[in-house]
Amino acid sequence: MYFKQYAMAALSLILMFVSLFAEAKQPPNIVHILVDDVGYDDLGVFGSKDIKTPHLDSLAQQGVAFSNFYAPHPTCTPTRAAILTGRLAPRVNNAKGIGILWPNAKTGLEPELETSVATLLRDAGYKTALIGKWHLGDKRKYLPPNHGFDRYLGLPYPNDHGPERNGNKGTAELDKIPLMEGLEVKRRLENYELAEMPSLFTRESAKFIRASVKAGKPFYLQYSNIETHTPWFVPLGFNGYSEAGEYGDAVEYMDRSVGVIIDQLERLKIRDNTLVIFSSDNGPLVHEYPELRTIYGKYADVDVDRANKRVLHEGKYQARYEGGPKVAFIMSWPGVIPQGEWREHIVDGTDIFTTMLTAAGVEVPSRQTIDGRDILPVAKDNNHKGVRNVFYSFSGDGMLMGLRVDDWKLAVPHRKTWAISALTTPQLFNLKDDPKEQSDIAGKHPDIKEALLKLAAEAKDNIKHGRPLQQWVTL
Repeated sequence: MYFKQYAMAALSLILMFVSLFAEAKQPPNIVHILVDDVGYDDLGVFGSKDIKTPHLDSLAQQGVAFSNFYAPHPTCTPTRAAILTGRLAPRVNNAKGIGILWPNAKTGLEPELETSVATLLRDAGYKTALIGKWHLGDKRKYLPPNHGFDRYLGLPYPNDHGPERNGNKGTAELDKIPLMEGLEVKRRLENYELAEMPSLFTRESAKFIRASVKAGKPFYLQYSNIETHTPWFVPLGFNGYSEAGEYGDAVEYMDRSVGVIIDQLERLKIRDNTLVIFSSDNGPLVHEYPELRTIYGKYADVDVDRANKRVLHEGKYQARYEGGPKVAFIMSWPGVIPQGEWREHIVDGTDIFTTMLTAAGVEVPSRQTIDGRDILPVAKDNNHKGVRNVFYSFSGDGMLMGLRVDDWKLAVPHRKTWAISALTTPQLFNLKDDPKEQSDIAGKHPDIKEALLKLAAEAKDNIKHGRPLQQWVTL
């Protein structure tokens, strides 16, 4: 009798401790691999035949690949602002928006006005790091340590924003690219030193992971590579391997770096408790860029013939067509997200913000309009309805230039910009039948065209006044 009572009491204690242990289980680590100017079909798993990406292909096999993921914007700074805040770039900084920033810009992502995912995770007990490219303002107040990153080693802006610009005449009066650590310039880099930065950033990412594990802390790492942005420099000994030339070398070296980071997670036996996300900030260069070719030679020589064979129309800078914002996207979290599956749901880069917070058990802030949605349920279950059937393609300062609802895509008329030609009449495409947007069918479907134009006008007004955008639309 007494033995039975003692046994039951002991069992209750054991169950209580098991329950407490389960509740105390460390939140997941989060690694976001944010690459630069990599096209949708530049990974093997997304259809590339001439660029080999075995590590990313393996990551997709260990998780879920998304066929309809959109970078929030078709250029770097706006996309990075949107990912860090969960807010489309035209909303940030009290709706002033943010465009592509050059060295010594007077503006940046304002820490007093915007709360980054790094700040929220750090406040929840995470160790946080950004290794690689920043590009959200190079003045001290805008740098990563003032946006919640405990560790920052990298470049404050792109690796082609140096003194070579303007035809290597020095008239741009830009200083050498700085390698920064924290808030300080560690040293300024010659071009040959830029080529070695990718290996340094890979090592530093692995070092940060080890240090976080040793400290017993969950961590958030944004590994923001530089080698896939022009100039396509890679460490000595790793060039000349790719069938796709110097650009291919850069993508393949990036893939090797991904392999190193995943290997580190596995060796430390934390892979099963780590959410790994892969995305690009926008599509690739697809047109010749004479200035860059003048100063970097073959390391900025766009293969236009290869670009013309891509599955999407246009690329970097272009908000109007699919090739600007639509990029490859992978999520992997063993035991939580299924393996080797695809999702066709429409998702975008603002969702990364909300998804990371939700995965970490951190409340999503409500004081400002958040565009991102949690897409973990979508990743877990292909039968999930999804979070939206709309994608709004805005420039960083609020110009709406593209609009997708289900398979319908509207190219919105707008004036000429420095990188995009003017469009005077709306164009309509059906992406299921015409994924490369070659056949304008606006004349055949005037009702669809008018409904999308009305939605576009409403979206621009909602952005202007800080209101949420419609996520579900029936045409």
